[in-house]
Amino acid sequence: MQVCIAGFKKGQLKILAHSFDRSLGGRDFDEVLFHHFSAKFKEEYKIDVSQNARACLRLRAACEKLKKVLSANPEAPLNIECLMDEKDVRGFIKREEFEQISAPILQRVKAPLEKALADAGLAVGDVHMVEVVGSASRIPSILKILTEFFGKEPRRTMNASECVGRGCALQCAILSPTFKVREFQVNESFPFPISLSWKGSVPDAQNGEAEQEQLVFPKGNPIPSVKAVTFHKTSTFSVDVQYSDVSDLQAPAKISTYMIGPFPTLRSEKPKLKVKVRLNLHGIVSVESATLLEEEEVEVPVSKEPAKEDAKMETDEKPNDTSAPGANETDVNMQDAKGTAEAAGVENGVPQSGDKPVQMETDTKVEAPKKKVKKTNVPVAELVYGAMVSGDLQKAVEKEFEMALQDRVMEETKDKKNAVEAYVYDMRNKLCDKYHDFVTASDKEELMAKLQETEDWLYEDGEDETKGVYIAKLEELKKQGDPIEERYKEYSERGTIIDQLAYCINSYREAAMSNDTKFDHIELAEKQKVLNECVEAEAWLREKKQQQDQLPKYATPVLLSADVRKKAEALDRFCRPIMMKPKPAKPATPEAPETPPHPGSEAQPQGANSPKASPNRNGDPSEKVPAGSGEAPPASAEPMETDKPETTSAA
Repeated sequence: MQVCIAGFKKGQLKILAHSFDRSLGGRDFDEVLFHHFSAKFKEEYKIDVSQNARACLRLRAACEKLKKVLSANPEAPLNIECLMDEKDVRGFIKREEFEQISAPILQRVKAPLEKALADAGLAVGDVHMVEVVGSASRIPSILKILTEFFGKEPRRTMNASECVGRGCALQCAILSPTFKVREFQVNESFPFPISLSWKGSVPDAQNGEAEQEQLVFPKGNPIPSVKAVTFHKTSTFSVDVQYSDVSDLQAPAKISTYMIGPFPTLRSEKPKLKVKVRLNLHGIVSVESATLLEEEEVEVPVSKEPAKEDAKMETDEKPNDTSAPGANETDVNMQDAKGTAEAAGVENGVPQSGDKPVQMETDTKVEAPKKKVKKTNVPVAELVYGAMVSGDLQKAVEKEFEMALQDRVMEETKDKKNAVEAYVYDMRNKLCDKYHDFVTASDKEELMAKLQETEDWLYEDGEDETKGVYIAKLEELKKQGDPIEERYKEYSERGTIIDQLAYCINSYREAAMSNDTKFDHIELAEKQKVLNECVEAEAWLREKKQQQDQLPKYATPVLLSADVRKKAEALDRFCRPIMMKPKPAKPATPEAPETPPHPGSEAQPQGANSPKASPNRNGDPSEKVPAGSGEAPPASAEPMETDKPETTSAA
């Protein structure tokens, strides 16, 4: 019996606690019924079933069926013919009696439930749903105990007999790189605490040093997981991987022993040994590696560059021109101050005095000691308790390979035998059906007799032969059957292949004789070559076809589909380059240059031939009528006034 408490989120599952009873299951109820009826039959029929192995097997099988019947019915009979000493036995039991004799087993159901809740740190009310799996979960008394404990009725949303196998298959598909499944994360935890124990180095162990133990993976530790353990050792020592608590395991505490060493020559006084322990996805614990860490002092050259000191320039007089560069600056570096002072002195006409030289410091190299960690791998030897030694393991692998090879040979032999049998039946049916016209009567009788002989051999002497014998038998039959199949195949394909060649001939002939302009660039000699090739191919096809038509269907054909295909390919290979020749490109015509004006002619001034300016329709003489507009100046609506000379009349 196993109890698992899991927390679910969307696309994620986390195992919170495990609990189990390794000696509690459906087989225990079978044993209760077995002992009950064994004692009953000993009393009634004077037979001791436990003394007869065959009778024990039959009674256990009957008790298993009886248990399933009692899960759905209040009572059930038990009848076994000739159980022992040629005696027929009969029995009868009610469900209440079955629960009474199973009371010691039913009392053990609650213990794993309580332990699982305690390990998960949950109360009964925190459990949202109870799902039962396994065939024994159908027993009504177990369902009653679960209902009373959790305060809710267990559910059966999954197939109790198949869900475990389906879950294993789904987990394999999730881990496999071959299958693509919906994303679902399973956060598994390890149900057993794992610790490391050691006695120290070899000299210390001889002096009787006490064994030390360290818990590495506590109960409920997530898997996979990797942890590093640091040892202060200088010589070879051993580490035991073991279960910290074996009260519920009923198994030895030690899992494996690892011998770490020998160590290389040590240069450090206090070396550290870092041991990496891995708990993989399958719950297997192993010491993966051991690394020796030593600290060494190494002289590393370090360049130190001192900071530059600021230099303050002093002048005898304050420059008059405050706008000169550097006049307002006080702390500057040496080069900038010098250049600025010179510029200011030139502008003001006052020479500089009292310059204080500043001593420059050069870069110096200071050597400072630095610590460096050196890593060295230390050999690790593994000894797994209960596992096969390397030699036996290699022999087992080779044996498995041989068995797999034998299985493959057996499968191939069976396939070849089936191929011979299938050929016999298939060829026999075809000889009487579609191959009837393609084989002579004598050849047909001979082949039919050979097929019948092979069939009789298959079910008698050839029942258990090797693969090579079946291959030889099949080849022997095909020597007579393949020519018949070839004649039928040629007859079926010949018409289509001939039509394809005829279409190819007609297409190239029409193209060569066509008056289409797209073939005008092809020379007549080239077109004549195409016509000659088409005539030759047509004559060859006509001759071969006449010869083939005169032969019966069972004769060897003279016009083969392969020959017709080759002829069509040869014709296409010859004619296509000629008829698909591209047209030559037209030569580009040069553009005529523009004629320059005659040197003796003068450019006519603009508006020379244009009509004279005339007043516009508004009477404004400044507006001109454009040349060539074809519009005459409009007539004035009023007569124009002209200047008249003043005349004085004599008084």
